Amino acid sequence: MQRSNSPVVKDLVLVGGGHAHVAVLRRFGMQPLPGLRLTLVTRDLHTPYSGMLPGYLAGHYDYDACHIDLRPLAQFAGARLYHAEVDGLDLESRELRITGRPAVPFDLLSINTGSRPRTLDVPGAAEYATPVKPIDRFLDRWEALVARCLASPGPLRIGIVGGGAGGVEVALAAQYRLHRLLAERGDDRTRVRFALLTQGPEILPTHNPGVRSRFRRVLGERGIEVLTGHRVIEVTADALLAEDQAPVAADAVLWVTNASAPAWPGEAGLAVTDEGFIRVDAQLQSVSHPGVFAVGDVAALPDPRPKSGVFAVRQGPVLAAHLRRAATGRGL
Repeated sequence: MQRSNSPVVKDLVLVGGGHAHVAVLRRFGMQPLPGLRLTLVTRDLHTPYSGMLPGYLAGHYDYDACHIDLRPLAQFAGARLYHAEVDGLDLESRELRITGRPAVPFDLLSINTGSRPRTLDVPGAAEYATPVKPIDRFLDRWEALVARCLASPGPLRIGIVGGGAGGVEVALAAQYRLHRLLAERGDDRTRVRFALLTQGPEILPTHNPGVRSRFRRVLGERGIEVLTGHRVIEVTADALLAEDQAPVAADAVLWVTNASAPAWPGEAGLAVTDEGFIRVDAQLQSVSHPGVFAVGDVAALPDPRPKSGVFAVRQGPVLAAHLRRAATGRGL
């Protein structure tokens, strides 16, 4: 653990153990800043790398291979670690409210809490669907689905809602894992069937036509049904209901749709988009409150980009540099 005898001059509080904050902790551990006290507030002690999620679902990686233990990393950086969830934020007094603990004061605040697919505006989705984010909760429910598949002798119909890159990857990886496990037991793997639903006219809408065509072919060869023009408006215990379409039978649903943001940043007064994502400038600093930064899925940059972990990874070194400059009174 990095230790310093310097008096605390400023408090830097990191909310969330996402990809960018992993880089911040690592860099401050390698090069501590005297007088700066770091505090990490995180709901999860093991942070998953989202880029390895499809490989984990497919069975190519185990849990340890695609997770980072935040406890030794925080210790390396000399950071206090609060295993808790955020209740709210007081921007006037510059305090973070967290569950079960006194308020945590900050001079600099960085938010890297990620996002989650929207389920609240679709009846039944919160009850019957399994959102792919937060990833840690998804993984627990995925393993339960694997066990259910192996224990059930009859047919199982799995629906994946979302035709972007995430939905396609999850569909292919989930099918590979379940079919392989069934084949290893001498079971009929075709009894587990998959359908991929997307509201648009095409899968992978942000990719070029050649990529879309190749994945259409791969999905067809793998026997995964692709249903375009299916805007899901309700989820029931055994079906997906899409607007102006026949019901699609589904015993289990994996939800991989557009992301949503936590409510507390906007409720605290930070400038946010209509969807609740924190508006930041090119330096990753809040456009409304200097000294507050946001990165990863929860941030909305001036040049919008997909909600993908690869961007948070790239933002980590930049964020660390800006936090160091802000802590020492230098311009960003």
